[in-house]
Amino acid sequence: MNITVKQISSLEKVRRSDKGEYPVCQSRYALPGERICYQLYIHTDDQAVVHASVRSELNGAVRLYRVRDVMMDAPVVIPTAMEDYITQEPGLMPDVLIPLEEMGHKLYVDKVPCALWVRVDIPRDIRPGSYEVTLCLEFRRPGGAYVDSVRKTMELKVIPAVMPEQRLIYTRWLYLDCIATAHHVEVFSEAHWYLIERYIRAAADLGINMLMVPVHTPPLDTEVGTARPCVQLVDVEKTESGYRFGFARFHRFIGLCKKYGIRYFEIAHMFTQWGAGATPNIMVTENGKTGYGFGWHAASDDPRYVEFLQQYIPAIVRELEKAGIADQTYFHVSDEPNVNDELLYRKAADLIRPLTVSCRSFDTLSQVDFYEKGLVETPVTLISSIHKFLEKPVKDQWVYYCCGPNEVYPNCFMAMPSYRVRILGFLLYRYNIKGFLHWGFNFYNAIRSLYPIDPYLTTSSDGAFPSGDPLIVYPAHNGVYTSIRGEVTFEAVQDMNICIALEKLIGREQVERIIDQAAGKPLRFDDYPRSSEYILKLRETLLDRIAQQIGRDNES
Repeated sequence: MNITVKQISSLEKVRRSDKGEYPVCQSRYALPGERICYQLYIHTDDQAVVHASVRSELNGAVRLYRVRDVMMDAPVVIPTAMEDYITQEPGLMPDVLIPLEEMGHKLYVDKVPCALWVRVDIPRDIRPGSYEVTLCLEFRRPGGAYVDSVRKTMELKVIPAVMPEQRLIYTRWLYLDCIATAHHVEVFSEAHWYLIERYIRAAADLGINMLMVPVHTPPLDTEVGTARPCVQLVDVEKTESGYRFGFARFHRFIGLCKKYGIRYFEIAHMFTQWGAGATPNIMVTENGKTGYGFGWHAASDDPRYVEFLQQYIPAIVRELEKAGIADQTYFHVSDEPNVNDELLYRKAADLIRPLTVSCRSFDTLSQVDFYEKGLVETPVTLISSIHKFLEKPVKDQWVYYCCGPNEVYPNCFMAMPSYRVRILGFLLYRYNIKGFLHWGFNFYNAIRSLYPIDPYLTTSSDGAFPSGDPLIVYPAHNGVYTSIRGEVTFEAVQDMNICIALEKLIGREQVERIIDQAAGKPLRFDDYPRSSEYILKLRETLLDRIAQQIGRDNES
């Protein structure tokens, strides 16, 4: 049996048709508290069962995952240039990461290339020095006969510094209804709460430190006149004297978020998407009967809804203050407004802001006019519009991408090479971006939530969005699996943190100069080196500079 095993970076996507022509990776600099990821490319010319084990001083910090393919049914939705795409043909693409212990620490290979994902979570209290992580692969025939063994070693050079605390606020929208539907459990049953906790833990593990709080079912991706499964955390009762609210589920959700280190919160939008034309689907109990007191049937400026918000929002704010998170919470008005929505949006924003003075507010948008007119406190700007906003004196600038852009800019579509995800970290640092938002953590529905989908068979919401856009995690048996794109985005966040670590030693101006010099020009969201090599070399340069600077400081 011919066996090929190569140690390669996390930025490669090993496909079944690949010939293994990847640069070999044998050593890495690392910070205490950093997560290091890389892969083993494995190819045999016959069927084999591969038994994998780890030998290392860091054995307890090493996790192994089988990289599995999923269906990339819509690589692109809008025809685009081939530049910066692996392919635009539908087919299988590696993305899901399955913990190897679930497979009995075995890989089953069958004449096509596959990959083993290696993740090392370096302890924050580790002593500086060189540490080896050796992967031992034992190849056997399907019947059990021994064939051969291969060992591959990664040297991790841990430098005398510590990964700084994450400065970026990072959110991806978690959909509680999609969890219930995908796992076939009743909303807010104990089985559902168990899974909600697993998804929150998975989000935090990927560096997500802000989550949306569905005080009512978020009015997102919902067909006009329809309702998604109700996942409203706040009980609402209408009485003769006004509204009464119950927050038991709300505090249970917040408690789970805090348990896993979620520090920031965003409240579900108070008006419908794309223009604030209607009210969210909000369940209200009145005279013992529960139904949608508000929804598509109620205009956003309906006096009954205005009266409701004047009681609802202050009640939410009081509970946020009780939980000690009011100053870490952002309110939404309406998602992605445009110039045609200005009057309705202004009226909605003017209603909400006086009621949320102890919190913040933000919304996604692409038109700078909305910010300049004072309509949005904190702009979450579409990445293809970001340089227009950067010309303005915007405080706490955020950025997002979704559904597009298809060309040039960073994004997380499955058909794109991983460097288009990973470059984001250096760009966020270079332009001092406060936060990053993406709409699709676990959107397991077709467009407008018309029906649920199987994310293993369609990663595009059934052809509505480029594959990968709606999700970065996958439902597992009684849990959740992460993905290559989720881990690589986390690596991008770490790149930003590494820049911050060096900034503390030599100043921001010098760090920006290093980034631009490595690129050969000023780094821009629409103009950056199109290669993994730039990212990997720049990361090593920054870490080497940290080590050198600490050495000089210690000598003096």
